[in-house]
Amino acid sequence: MAVNTTIPKGTRDFSPIEMLRRNYIFDIIRKVFQKYGFMPIETPAMENLTTLLGKYGEEGDRLIFKILNSGDFMSNVNCDDKESVTSTKITNKISEKALRYDLTVPFARYVVQHQNEITFPFKRYQIQPVWRADRPQKGRYREFYQCDVDVIGSNSLLNEIELIQIIDEVFQNLGLAVIIKLNNRKILSGIAEIINESSKIIDITVAIDKFEKIGLEKVNEELLSKGISPEAVKKLQPIILLSGSIEEKISNLKSVLNSSEIGLKGIEEIEKIIDYTKKIELQTCIDFDLTLARGLNYYTGAIFEVKAKDHEIGSICGGGRYDDLTGIFGLKNVSGVGVSFGADRIYDVLLGLNKFNDNIENSTEIMFVNFGDLEIEKLCLSHLVSIRKQGISAELYPESHKMKKQFDYANNKKIPFVAIIGENEKQKGVIMLKNMTTGEQNETSLKELINILTNRK
Repeated sequence: MAVNTTIPKGTRDFSPIEMLRRNYIFDIIRKVFQKYGFMPIETPAMENLTTLLGKYGEEGDRLIFKILNSGDFMSNVNCDDKESVTSTKITNKISEKALRYDLTVPFARYVVQHQNEITFPFKRYQIQPVWRADRPQKGRYREFYQCDVDVIGSNSLLNEIELIQIIDEVFQNLGLAVIIKLNNRKILSGIAEIINESSKIIDITVAIDKFEKIGLEKVNEELLSKGISPEAVKKLQPIILLSGSIEEKISNLKSVLNSSEIGLKGIEEIEKIIDYTKKIELQTCIDFDLTLARGLNYYTGAIFEVKAKDHEIGSICGGGRYDDLTGIFGLKNVSGVGVSFGADRIYDVLLGLNKFNDNIENSTEIMFVNFGDLEIEKLCLSHLVSIRKQGISAELYPESHKMKKQFDYANNKKIPFVAIIGENEKQKGVIMLKNMTTGEQNETSLKELINILTNRK
């Protein structure tokens, strides 16, 4: 019987070329993070289920991948439980752990657990996979990488400005035109307050956050289904649909929210961020978008979302301010802010726009042909040592197959140069260098060959 060789839906294998492209993205993001003084950490793929539940809202909790307890996972379920069993009742008895849903909540847990070992403000970055039991579709996977950058232990809005600079620099280095959308959860809380639905703030933000995907009519239907009054939904319409320049939106909002202290505080923060961005050299457009809500429960202040201008795929980066996420784990009054770059969606955008440079895919710069002669093999190995010492990737074909097979290998791996040393080249002390793109062949010395390869970089 044949073994099933498929993989779970929403997961993927990555070929060597795909990995080279992905590492190109990771390297650019990592270098920018480090440039701004952020340091790396890693956390386990799985966390205690209690660490994750209740941090992402009702919808998020449903998407957490639970892990069955080791051994007889039903041992904690008694006979009475089995008679009236439901998934909700049984989950905590058969599953104590889960795959992480994002990197932010594990980071908050890390900060609390290691608070005596770190220096505040703590600036960290993290590049690791996360898992969500979502319905797989274009741009949405069940296993995907996030590249998070956060600073915790500081209330200053300068942190938000720095994150905007990081976003700007990362996407400039990747060659992608994007737009940064800003909003503030305090403004959304103020809106909920003036329409007399403060207790429904989570339902309001979750619904508003879907505005771009499902449209106003469906958003209204969801709001009504959550018990928000028709009068409140009606009051919400002109606010959601505010248009004009950033300054015009802010001016109109000040009038609308003049009786809401928290709403006015959110406007003040947005104004300050916008003012700072005018003083720094940003290449990226910024927009103030009232429909941006970021559905996660833990956001409390400024929120960000980044979208590609030339490719439809949804958000490729997002985040925001969370004032007391560590308080859930016992460390009160520690504010943080961060953003997460979606590496998989960024990959899809770069691929869709044909933005990957061919040089990214060249894992080997030069390959030596193998004629099966022992002395020539030793000579090639000696040359490879010299070439690799210069930081140039090089290899010797391991067997003395026909030249066509060896050249096909080089072409399939997109190796730009092939070195040929036969008996004639060995006697003359030269290397025949073939350019695999142009087909040109020239005799060269080892030193000249290294210079040619070095100047290509």
